[in-house]
Amino acid sequence: MAPASTLVNRLKVQLKLSISRLRMVQQKDEALAKQARRSMAQLLEQGKEESARIRVENIIRSDMNTELLEILELYCELLLARAGLLEAKECDAGLEEAVKSIIYAAPRIEGVKELGMVRALLAEKYGKEFTLEAVENADGKVAKRVSDRVKVEPPPRELVDAYLSTIAEAYNVDWPPGTKARREAEEGGDGEDDDDEPSTGEKVLLEEPQSTQELSKATPPRDMGPRSPISVNPPAPSTDNVRPKVNLPGPPVLKPGKKMMDAKKKEEVNGDKKAEIGPGGKIPDVDELAKRFAQLKR
Repeated sequence: MAPASTLVNRLKVQLKLSISRLRMVQQKDEALAKQARRSMAQLLEQGKEESARIRVENIIRSDMNTELLEILELYCELLLARAGLLEAKECDAGLEEAVKSIIYAAPRIEGVKELGMVRALLAEKYGKEFTLEAVENADGKVAKRVSDRVKVEPPPRELVDAYLSTIAEAYNVDWPPGTKARREAEEGGDGEDDDDEPSTGEKVLLEEPQSTQELSKATPPRDMGPRSPISVNPPAPSTDNVRPKVNLPGPPVLKPGKKMMDAKKKEEVNGDKKAEIGPGGKIPDVDELAKRFAQLKR
């Protein structure tokens, strides 16, 4: 027997490959099932009900196989997530259902050889006795949803009728006859008004919500209104500049030139002289005014 660590590493690789392969097979089966459903709808539309009943069994079997692949994919993900428990010699109780379900169902799965490798490694890991119990499901540890989907038996008539009805409804086929008209009548009836109370004709005044009234009375904030389309984000603080500040450019300061300063001084000097002279000549002082007043008295 190979060492436990080497066996677990190989098992982890095969589990990853099995998950990828199972997903691919599921996508392929789903695409084929869509085509088969379209063919069933055409058979029902043409009135070939017996042929449709026989062929729909393949669709049912394909759907069950797809569900089985999905379950086994989940079990592979579970073993991969709990790979540490695979190091033990005995199978852990939390892994027993997943391990035995894979050993039981893997031979019945077609197109997923990686799952067969996982089964062989699990059988090598836990021994012949454990494998025989899983194959025969002697202790009933295999999941019931796995064993039910592995069975090969004709589906019941109720399931066949349910499949055909669902396909006919999906592709708008009148099967059984009269179903389409009844379905349209039910859809039309759903849109009618079921209110039995007569209208009084009175006008109903809806009160304005209290929150709306309060908002109308509230004083709008000062910053409401048009804003400048240009905004400057403040710089982030750094070790060099702990408190950064945005300096916006102000209006330009114009300094007068030398010629303007000389002209201004000249105007000030002339203004002072004119103020001294006055509009009638030089302004007389007090003594001169007193002399003139004395001469006028004479």
